[in-house]
Amino acid sequence: MFSAGQKGTRFDSHPQEKGGCVGQTRSPHPLQRALQVPLPLRPHSSARQREPCAAAMVTQCLPLLASVLVLAAPGLSVPAQAQNTSKKTFSSTWTNTLKKDSWPKDCSEISAGSPSGVYVIQPSGLHPIVVYCEMNVTGGGWTVIQRNRYNTDITWAESWSTYKYGFGNVHSDYWLGTEYIHQIAKQKVYRVRFVIQDASNNIRFAEYNLFSVDNESQGYRLRLGSYSGTAGDAMDSDNPSNMHNNMKFSTKDRDQDTSRKNCASRSGGGWWYSACYSVRLNFKGGMTWGSLCQGDCNSSLILIRPAPYT
Repeated sequence: MFSAGQKGTRFDSHPQEKGGCVGQTRSPHPLQRALQVPLPLRPHSSARQREPCAAAMVTQCLPLLASVLVLAAPGLSVPAQAQNTSKKTFSSTWTNTLKKDSWPKDCSEISAGSPSGVYVIQPSGLHPIVVYCEMNVTGGGWTVIQRNRYNTDITWAESWSTYKYGFGNVHSDYWLGTEYIHQIAKQKVYRVRFVIQDASNNIRFAEYNLFSVDNESQGYRLRLGSYSGTAGDAMDSDNPSNMHNNMKFSTKDRDQDTSRKNCASRSGGGWWYSACYSVRLNFKGGMTWGSLCQGDCNSSLILIRPAPYT
């Protein structure tokens, strides 16, 4: 169900939505929080309330997560004595694991040869968060910051605060969180890879050798380096109305684009809009990537990892 080691802990089970964490009222079960969204995700609380809750959530809920995943697995019968022994083992393991600097800072620090899956990471200066690590693409070690399909259950038309802390199901379609993307990418010099499945199910990619996102006070402005790949350079453009590089992030309730109208509200999801777009990936339905597919892309994946020379 999970494996723990020096380079991170991987989860492979889906959560059941039952109740809340100890000390938390009217919030999803810790399994849902841990496996479906980055920790913490409290879109209806103030930013000041989120961070204290995060520390308590991690400390209280991750040991429970380990125990429940193993001891409550479907079809698994465990004697009471074995359960008690396992609980003590998990308690000791997770107490040691939760010590400072025990988590990898991003997916590139996950041990080579580890499978793709859900892991806990802890970027510098931040609480632990749950992410999907892609270990099979171009050397592995990629942190997935976005995944979407044309038939997604996600609306993508979310508020600024919801985009800030992330939403969706980390096993399928999700947005990691603009704040968490910023926190990860400020640790080192990063690169980004956009993986696009076109209308004919061909897989194309666009890679930029530099990737960073400014902090919230600067609008989470996107900064990209040089392009290479097979999908076309749709994020950078000579046309200022279709530019995404160097643009601030916009949502339906925070308009930071260069258009007289709100591109996020009109286009169905938060993104780095100008006026308005040549790329639309945070969208329910067919996605757009330049001339490759215009409203009929089948899926998208955005991956980041440290640049090779860092």
